[in-house]
Amino acid sequence: MRLFDASISDSVFLFLKKDIKTWATVQSANAKLCHACGITNFFCNDTEIQQIASELNGINYSVVCEDRAEYGDFQTNQSLTQQIATQLKREGINPQIVIEPTCGKGNFILSVLDTFENVERIYGIEIQKKYTWQAKFNVLDFFLNNPNKTKPEIQIVNSSIFEFDYQTIKKTIGEKELLIIGNPPWVTNSALGVMDSKNLPKKSNFKRQKGLDAMTGKGNFDIAEYITIDLLQNFGKCKGNMAFLVKNTVIKNIVHDLPKLKLLIAGLKKQNIDSKKEFDVSVDASLFSCQLNKTTELSCLESDFYTSEVKCNFGWLNGKFLSNLSCSCNDIDGVSPFEWRQGIKHDCSKVMEIEFDGECYSNKLGERFVIEEAFAFPLLKSSDLKKKHAEPTRKMVIVTQKYVGQNTTYIQKYPQLYEYLNRHIDLFRNRKSSIYKGKCDFSIFGVGDYSFKPYKIAISGLYKTFHFCLVKPQNNKPVMLDDTCYFIGFDTLEQAEYVWDLLNSVFVTDFLKSISFKDSKRMITKEVLMRIDLRRVAILKGEKKDMFGCINNQQEIQLSLF
Repeated sequence: MRLFDASISDSVFLFLKKDIKTWATVQSANAKLCHACGITNFFCNDTEIQQIASELNGINYSVVCEDRAEYGDFQTNQSLTQQIATQLKREGINPQIVIEPTCGKGNFILSVLDTFENVERIYGIEIQKKYTWQAKFNVLDFFLNNPNKTKPEIQIVNSSIFEFDYQTIKKTIGEKELLIIGNPPWVTNSALGVMDSKNLPKKSNFKRQKGLDAMTGKGNFDIAEYITIDLLQNFGKCKGNMAFLVKNTVIKNIVHDLPKLKLLIAGLKKQNIDSKKEFDVSVDASLFSCQLNKTTELSCLESDFYTSEVKCNFGWLNGKFLSNLSCSCNDIDGVSPFEWRQGIKHDCSKVMEIEFDGECYSNKLGERFVIEEAFAFPLLKSSDLKKKHAEPTRKMVIVTQKYVGQNTTYIQKYPQLYEYLNRHIDLFRNRKSSIYKGKCDFSIFGVGDYSFKPYKIAISGLYKTFHFCLVKPQNNKPVMLDDTCYFIGFDTLEQAEYVWDLLNSVFVTDFLKSISFKDSKRMITKEVLMRIDLRRVAILKGEKKDMFGCINNQQEIQLSLF
């Protein structure tokens, strides 16, 4: 049977059916249920009691079901929550106060009740009303079937974690042992923004990014990361521990930001789980645990959750962030003599990415058209960089600006291009990213003088490889990269081949392996590439010629296309 869109066991049904007639008020009902299962706030008002009575008498009362995706809803199965609780107990953790900030159906709460003997209070917070009911019914069922178990004081609150006030809880902790446990949402703030979700933290530059970084991908973050850091900041001075199931990228980001965040945590562990097995999703995730109110440690031990096999230790060493602290490839860790760039970002591939068949162009909408040839450039994407030499491509991209922010009204002087772009102006104006807000029609990003260099060295930001691809002009035109790629440009082939050879050396490959994370969405980033000191690489390779001076002083290519 179901009550409030939550399933209930036979024992819960019989208990409620038998007792509900004696519930004169919400206060008396809550008192009886608190005696039965420890939950102090089972009902919020008399109306809820009446609704349960109606359902028990066969009248169907339904609650609107929320969208699972909107809440990053991946319920943790009780087998996993039990394994986690058992492991924490084996490590000597014995909490008196427990907080589950996104408690869902209450499986972590059930495992806490079944595992730890000294728990005095449990706080469960959950935004979905149907899950608060499910958690309450599950706790009631647990104690109906385990009447001799000690009943702590339990509060299960229907609230957004972003609106919940922790002050009441903090006042009850004192010197008692705290455990913060759970599985916060596996969803990003930008994904929720696209869904117009209200389940978001207050608007803030959470990652403390500057300028364009705050407006683009770097301003994006996992909701779980926000929740984890918020809780560590609120309860960091309490005695206790945290154990959260989160994506691996969240753990990496938290460890990376520790010097800036100054969180009072130590004993950091990342224990890899099988997300496909546990949640039926293809996401790299782990159990992240740490001790609270400790001198900050800047490293995290990675191991396998099921076997306890140690993988590595990652974090900060001598002011450098490494994916493996035992690696000895830090001789070239410095600053790149070149500025690595990301490729062109346009967010309108149906219009901007085209092909040429010798007579006219075609797009992803199936249209055939003619535009001025000067604005169509060869295009390579991450999938085109699998080899060390880029092969000719049929793909092309329309380049509307030669630098970011250039006024695009000049395009009206080119009737074919203007007619084609203007015909699709709604697609441009409906681009979701905030970087286009207030910008000229047909604006793009990731473009500058560097884009038009004839020779480039490029690497994919998506593929888990460490080789660099040499890109030469095609049809006497410089090749463009899309925004999944990173590159540096050169005026001459000799310069490009010299640097290309250095980048594909074993020294660089080993170094990249020591500072990159294979479970990241982008294993290679600009920050990673900017740490390669090619001058040191040249010394290690025993290079006798030094071309860096002439490369860095090279003249910019003069463009006359626009």
